[in-house]
Amino acid sequence: MLLRDPFTKALYDARRSLFGWTVAVVAVGALYASFWPTMQTPEMARAMESYPKGLLEAFNYSDLTSAAGYLGSAVYGLLVPLLVAVFAIAAGARAVAGDEEAGTLDLVLAHPVGRARLALCRYAATAAGVVTVPVLLGLALVALRGPARFDGIGVAGFAAMTLHLTLFGLAFAALSFAVGAATGRRAPALGVSAGVAVLGYLANSVLPQVESLAWARELSPFHWYLGGSPLVGGVQPGGALLLAAATVLLVAGGTWAFTRRDLAV
Repeated sequence: MLLRDPFTKALYDARRSLFGWTVAVVAVGALYASFWPTMQTPEMARAMESYPKGLLEAFNYSDLTSAAGYLGSAVYGLLVPLLVAVFAIAAGARAVAGDEEAGTLDLVLAHPVGRARLALCRYAATAAGVVTVPVLLGLALVALRGPARFDGIGVAGFAAMTLHLTLFGLAFAALSFAVGAATGRRAPALGVSAGVAVLGYLANSVLPQVESLAWARELSPFHWYLGGSPLVGGVQPGGALLLAAATVLLVAGGTWAFTRRDLAV
């Protein structure tokens, strides 16, 4: 039964990768979050004031004077989304293109499963893994809320941030999945998705420092994810809907392309 169910089989095959990435992201997020008490010292405040404002904005370190600002910048604003994006892109590229490049896709399709169902089940398994990482990170930070003195941040704030991070990861997984399903190759999937991630980060953090390029921020998935500070402002419907819509369109487009091309098997 395990081998005949594409969803369960994909989850089973990715179990080691999912475990490793989950441990890594949660550990990094919890480690940086636990540094918050040290950020409240006068020495650290003076050190941060010595950095150029543009440099701090480029790294999403726009507000380090409050627990919400610190977590939104140092944890959810830089390292964690980049790690989640890398994990999601790699998993999405492997979903369909991995088997096709390995020459084993014909064996998979020899089972009673159509192309559309296979593609959707593979993305669903990828999505399950992507959802796991932000949820466990959110639970870890909620557990640290008291010991690390995250004053002013409630469980609802962490829930909203977790939702946004999840949608962010799903969107990049969908992009990588779509390119891989349309081309049958992981290299284009990884390259295109990584390029979008880099350009999206620059559009959100670097380009807006030039007044004439401030409009680029509105096109960035990083802005859809971080805009409005979900950690304190709650779920931001605009950004959340844009990420969700992008995910649906990319998965649908990738599945459609996969069902209508010749397979390299």
